[in-house]
Amino acid sequence: MKTLFVTGVGTEIGKTYVAALIARQLRESGVRVGVYKPVASGCENGRSEDAEMLWEAAGRPQTPELVCPLRYRAAVAPHVAAKAEGKSFSPDELIAGANAWAPHCDLLLVEGAGGLMSPLAEGDFYNADLADALGAPMVVVAANRLGVIHDTMATLLAAESRCQASRPLGVVLNSAGPEHDASVASNAEELMQRMPVPLLATTAWRGGLDRVVDWAGLLA
Repeated sequence: MKTLFVTGVGTEIGKTYVAALIARQLRESGVRVGVYKPVASGCENGRSEDAEMLWEAAGRPQTPELVCPLRYRAAVAPHVAAKAEGKSFSPDELIAGANAWAPHCDLLLVEGAGGLMSPLAEGDFYNADLADALGAPMVVVAANRLGVIHDTMATLLAAESRCQASRPLGVVLNSAGPEHDASVASNAEELMQRMPVPLLATTAWRGGLDRVVDWAGLLA
């Protein structure tokens, strides 16, 4: 099972939206794709809208419970949300949830929670550490707005510093809202001049990826 980890430069940048677009392209190219969001907070009535979006985009593989096995109500860091309910989980559980997909797909698309250095579990365990534990190359989603150059470069530097078995494959520049500031016209070019990885694709607001990417081929 190949694994591709979708992370972001922060929160509220359209990471799930882009991950769903990637899942749809994979499915349309004939790849048997699985989707996994290991833990989600801010889940009212036990539902994770992000996980459901991924599941639908991938063609409803297996069950929503396999897509997102750990769901908590409070809209805070997952381990804090779990503690508020008198619960806890370990990094090993997050890794095991990914491994459970092995019989069911050829490529597993994993979406982290928050940015690359957002905490996922108690102690010193972040999204970067989960990607590294899975040996999963990363796609970094960045919001096309003022500040994206700093956010993206800082995320790429954090990946280089934190990860040994995982590495960024490239960046998707996502239009995360209907309003545009003046930087939008130049952000893509500025990033391509500065990043050590390619700009894989861009999106318009509520639009698809601007090109078809061989996501599975990136993992070859």
